[in-house]
Amino acid sequence: MTDYQYFTCDISGGVATVTMNLPPLNVMDNPMMSEFNTLLDTLVVDDTLSAIVIAAEGKAFSAGVDVADHTAEKVRDMIEQFHGIFRRLASTDALTIAAVQGAALGGGCELACFCDIVLASERAKFGQPEVHVGVFPPVAAVVLPSRIGLGKAIELVSLGGTISATEAHRIGLVSQLYVADEFDDQVAAYVEDIRGLSRPVVRMAKRVTMAGQRADMLNRLDEAEKIYLDELMQLHDAHEGIAAFMEKRTPEWSHA
Repeated sequence: MTDYQYFTCDISGGVATVTMNLPPLNVMDNPMMSEFNTLLDTLVVDDTLSAIVIAAEGKAFSAGVDVADHTAEKVRDMIEQFHGIFRRLASTDALTIAAVQGAALGGGCELACFCDIVLASERAKFGQPEVHVGVFPPVAAVVLPSRIGLGKAIELVSLGGTISATEAHRIGLVSQLYVADEFDDQVAAYVEDIRGLSRPVVRMAKRVTMAGQRADMLNRLDEAEKIYLDELMQLHDAHEGIAAFMEKRTPEWSHA
């Protein structure tokens, strides 16, 4: 198995467990996302896998993409690397499972909610706070409406709120909610049940369930990405929000 700087990867019984290893917050910068894409390239083409589990070390699942990579000179590379993760995940017939032990915020929430199945500790929380720094979350805008309903998706994406794991479970973002002290054991048991199933049947069942949805999702991601780069990043407020965050001050919105 290849050694990775930011991840560990274990494959056992047809299940690959990919663990982000940049505690405490697992903030994703461009080098980390590039390595993630390289790792996924080896997994999404492996038709012997029934599932890919994405987990994390530390107190947070992920606090999202490094705000420093949203600046004008880095944003296109950041979007290419970040959205590359989702384009790869969308290409596999293996189940994609997020094991969320702590906060999943911004890009971390997008990574979780893009997965087919979300297993969460009661200590987890989910949020898309991007609007507070003058941007929006393209992936969440694409996947949340079908996952939690249009109204709640608009609220989370447009207002930048954060919700508890209990609320996330109630609205359908979280598939299974576990007591914090039992989280690791419960995730292990859930994955063990998958190992007991026929791998090709699991993959085929997912492929049939996803029929027609992959192309639509990827087309919508292309559209959201174009709006982000060609329209959002032309706004003064987008650059002001990022600058204010980096400078630890309150943004002064011009509304343009």
